[in-house]
Amino acid sequence: MQKRNYYTEVEDFLDDKSFQLWILSKIDEQGWEEWTLENQQRAKLVEDARLLLLAMKVPHNKISYSQLTVALQSTWIKIEEKEKGNNITKSYPVKYLKQYWLGIAATLFFTFLSVWFYQNQFEVNHTIVTYKELIEDNSEGLVEQTNNSNKPQIITLSDGSSVLLQPNSKLSYPKIFTGNERKVYLSGEGFFEISKNPQKPFLVYANEIITKVVGTSFRVRAYSDQPNVEVLVRTGKVKVSSNELIGNSKQEIVLLPNEALRFLRKDLIFNKITNITEDKTLVSSVGNIEQLSFEFTDIPVEQIFKTIEQAYLVDIDFPKDRLKDCHLTTSLSDQPLSEKLKIICKSIGNETSFEMNGNQIVITSEGCN
Repeated sequence: MQKRNYYTEVEDFLDDKSFQLWILSKIDEQGWEEWTLENQQRAKLVEDARLLLLAMKVPHNKISYSQLTVALQSTWIKIEEKEKGNNITKSYPVKYLKQYWLGIAATLFFTFLSVWFYQNQFEVNHTIVTYKELIEDNSEGLVEQTNNSNKPQIITLSDGSSVLLQPNSKLSYPKIFTGNERKVYLSGEGFFEISKNPQKPFLVYANEIITKVVGTSFRVRAYSDQPNVEVLVRTGKVKVSSNELIGNSKQEIVLLPNEALRFLRKDLIFNKITNITEDKTLVSSVGNIEQLSFEFTDIPVEQIFKTIEQAYLVDIDFPKDRLKDCHLTTSLSDQPLSEKLKIICKSIGNETSFEMNGNQIVITSEGCN
């Protein structure tokens, strides 16, 4: 049961980050609009919370004391105008109304001041988002894979997507993807090859950014002790945006093949790199999997397996004698590892199959068709 089903006070909504994102940035990732319309009483409470949140909204630029004073004076003028035309003056003494509206004005002022202070403090102190915060914010049961070895590890997800997780890195993900999104959480570095599913976008949460795709291959480098987060696209298209946890207005950058992005964590700035060959840092960090070609034309199966071993740093055991005369023509450039192996085995035929156990792959076959 979603926790918002138990909201009974306006304050409950104001504390909900996804509600704030929906009202202030028009981003409805949690289906707030549909949920609101399910119940008339709920809709009234949501509307009250919406109006109050908008009333408290403060611009992200710095606000001076004089600006606060002007805002208060403007509010007081509006209150006095409303008081003059208010019908209830016929029933209650003016001095009580003065006290009533004075209380409202004071409340508005201190609310305005508090929100301003909170947002500025939030921007200063909350620009750093940790891996722990990300996974704690997720309500699904997650599996965590940590690579404490000195070489990359292959992780195969429930949708067939694969992640080449680098040493000193962590990945948290659900055993089975449910709902209308596929979310994973990264600390460190991983190369992702995503199974295509336009109805279920794939999101990688890494420090202060979110990388969103439907089917492609890309690398995310997001170490907690590094000043930058990097995303480099090999195939397909990805969208990189800032996480709502950093309290900034949501930004979104589109990256195409051989483009990259460097997010400066301290300054909350996106730097798009359209020619990665001119960036020495990116060039030096490119791995085998990003350099090797997976386009094969009449190539021996043994050579194809060697290419996969070099790219993923895995060991493939296969019957060399039975497959020594096998040649394949195929394109495997935009496929996760498991899908690559399925295509190869299907192309070889004769009940050819594979098994994966970590970084060990065993091919069973009776030979070529």
